Amino acid sequence: MPTYKLTYFNGRGRAECCRLLFTLAGKEFEDERLDSDKWKEFKPKTPLGQLPVLEIDGKIFSQSPAMANFLAKEFGYYGKTNMEGLQIDEISSMLGDFLTQAVKAMFAEESKKEEATKEFKENQMPKYLKALEMRLKESGTGYFVGNSATLADLAVFDVCWSFNERFPGFLDNSPGLKAHKEKIENLDKIKAYIAKRPTTQF
Repeated sequence: MPTYKLTYFNGRGRAECCRLLFTLAGKEFEDERLDSDKWKEFKPKTPLGQLPVLEIDGKIFSQSPAMANFLAKEFGYYGKTNMEGLQIDEISSMLGDFLTQAVKAMFAEESKKEEATKEFKENQMPKYLKALEMRLKESGTGYFVGNSATLADLAVFDVCWSFNERFPGFLDNSPGLKAHKEKIENLDKIKAYIAKRPTTQF
């Protein structure tokens, strides 16, 4: 059995989807959370000077989407067919685009920040929530793909959790996504994990 070590800062961020996959699969892993001093020491060991990284039997890999995809395939959360895999990839890509738009608004120049934030809240946010809501409704199972949790569900849950904290009422106009968030957070293993995970700023 391989040994896993996931290294990131003390936050959910780009590492949380992998943590959720480990949790749901019931797989042991070392959850290493670096402070600024330890990060300076560790940074030269990473492929791109970025976190998170996933170490598997001593070999370090970067790029959080690739890490999550690998773990989902290893643990059986990447669908049962290539078509289901495509559906999962579509959801993951939607979330990636959504986060790109969010970051653009959050880190806009001060003179353009108000306008960028308005564009994100009034146009980009509703567009992506509507698309996700549509895909969830099309599935008809309460999960995005098939009749059990996959990487798509964990990724959407993670984003919805984070944005619901940052933007109160984030899911008020998305009843399907709101119910989905509650469904995933009440899965026994996920519920137990959330109850004990550290409270962090991001």
